[in-house]
Amino acid sequence: MIKRIHVNQHTIRANNTADEKLPPLSVKTYNSNTLCYEVTVLGPSKIVYSPDKPLSCGAKVWIETEAEVLMVTTQ
Repeated sequence: MIKRIHVNQHTIRANNTADEKLPPLSVKTYNSNTLCYEVTVLGPSKIVYSPDKPLSCGAKVWIETEAEVLMVTTQ
């Protein structure tokens, strides 16, 4: 299953002004979206830049992999 990982710049900006720090990383598959603080890719991956065809969330740069991904969802 393809996983796409990207950094949400809006969350990072919001975290600069808020007391609570929300997870800025997103790991997306065809049926889920997991917000994370840390991601480890256990295998091959590639970085994709697609300004003309961004992800549905608006991301134009992301990491794409079919490898196992370890996610840290709590701080």
